[in-house]
Amino acid sequence: MTRLKTHTESHATSRIGWLRAAVMGANDGIVSTASLIVGVAAASAGRSEILIAGMASLFAGAMSMAAGEYVSVSSQADTEKADLARERKELASDPKFEHAELASVYEARGVDAMTAKEVARQMMAHDALTAHARDELGISDISTARPLQAAIASALTFIAGAAAPLLVVPFAPLASMVVAVAAASLVCLAVLGALGAKAGGAPVVPSVVRVVFWGAMAMVVTALVGKLFGAAVA
Repeated sequence: MTRLKTHTESHATSRIGWLRAAVMGANDGIVSTASLIVGVAAASAGRSEILIAGMASLFAGAMSMAAGEYVSVSSQADTEKADLARERKELASDPKFEHAELASVYEARGVDAMTAKEVARQMMAHDALTAHARDELGISDISTARPLQAAIASALTFIAGAAAPLLVVPFAPLASMVVAVAAASLVCLAVLGALGAKAGGAPVVPSVVRVVFWGAMAMVVTALVGKLFGAAVA
């Protein structure tokens, strides 16, 4: 008797819930904190003022990211729950129509009509709501919204990202603070872009170029603003 070979697979989509929030949190932590530090330093502020601004950015940004992720992902979760509740009622009130609807989904994917009807029948006999949630609504365990997970991942990675440019401030000479913080932050962004691409199974170079380019643009803009306002106040 021939035995079927088994193997395990690790797909990036299984990490999409926390990975998106983590990458976005770390990226925002580096960019927003580094940009603020660069802007304040360009305005000829002292080291203590730069540190205070950086610390305020770290904590305020982490709380903002956590709150924003929780609210937005909660909205997604509420929508999913409402769709599932509606689907549950439709399955109870008109199972024949729901069977035909599920079969039509399989037919649209290339399954012939007879097979599609049989597959739909078997799937609904096993777990009708899960079958319709996954194949009709596109809701699965992998993509299900998890607000608390997203909020925690986003806040913690924001703090980790913000710490990178902030740690440069106590050691860099004031005269070269802008250059030192910008350089350290761009290196961290490049590493983050590479790690995010690797974790998500995406090409590394486009990801690195994307995060470095937009991070550099943000720091250039805030440096110019800091320089202009610093000169105006002086």
